[in-house]
Amino acid sequence: MKVTIVIPTLNEEETIGDVIERFKKLGYSDILVIDGKSTDRTREIAAEKGARVVIQSGEGKGQAIAEAFAIVDSDVVVIIDGDGTYMPEEVDKLLNPIRNDKADHVVGNRFAGYEEGAFTKLNLVGNKILNTFFRFIYGVELHDILSGYRALKKEVYKNVELKKLGFEIETELTVETLVKGFRILEVPITYKRRSGRAKLRPIRDGIRIGKTIYELLKRYSPARYLYFVGVLFLIFGFASGIYVVIEWYRRITHYLLATLTTLLILSGLQLLMFGIISDFIFRSNTEFRRELIKIREHLKREKSNK
Repeated sequence: MKVTIVIPTLNEEETIGDVIERFKKLGYSDILVIDGKSTDRTREIAAEKGARVVIQSGEGKGQAIAEAFAIVDSDVVVIIDGDGTYMPEEVDKLLNPIRNDKADHVVGNRFAGYEEGAFTKLNLVGNKILNTFFRFIYGVELHDILSGYRALKKEVYKNVELKKLGFEIETELTVETLVKGFRILEVPITYKRRSGRAKLRPIRDGIRIGKTIYELLKRYSPARYLYFVGVLFLIFGFASGIYVVIEWYRRITHYLLATLTTLLILSGLQLLMFGIISDFIFRSNTEFRRELIKIREHLKREKSNK
């Protein structure tokens, strides 16, 4: 199984050399550094340590990872940040489920063992909120969708459609894996304190990630998206309806509000009906994708055996 280590970087001269060396010691020599136009010696150090270095054509972590996926052609890609917060020595934790055919995409769960000071209080609370929000609206038991340490099979990274350019990329990778019918699994990893200044802006990026989680729901399950909006319409409709009835008993009539109440309730019911229909179509499409993946892998194994 050929493995390529992909490291997106931006001004990581203090840590990039150590990260590459540690992977080399473990026997992983195919290392690709996608550099976002660093102004320090990141590229020079990476090249000196034996990594392939490509200067990113655009900007943002998401764009860097998408560009790496277009370049690489290995059986498995491992994504890791170049800031030294993740341990290269734990790479087999991510690769073993793929080797044993238990998963197609493996995510390192940082909350299983993070070093004191690895998260600021704001980052920790924000991560917990975003992960809880994700589990609630997607119904998938994942606890660290923002982890930057991942392993993906070729079938996954060559088929996901990535559109997010920034730190929302981890969320999009997770959702795209689910949308395409691939198996995703979390494994516990260690998360170390970062040396140097963090690039993530907790409030701004947190809002963007939360927005992304909700927006991608349309791609993952249109039914859930329609259910969510439909229920909101019904809640507002029934609330205004109760008010109209109470006022009517007081001999006060609200004709316009009564009309709005009717529209809200009818729209909510229609959205729920459309949700049921789209859920059926989506589930059928997902099952079809899974069967295609199984057939493709079966044909590939037969071809390799010949």
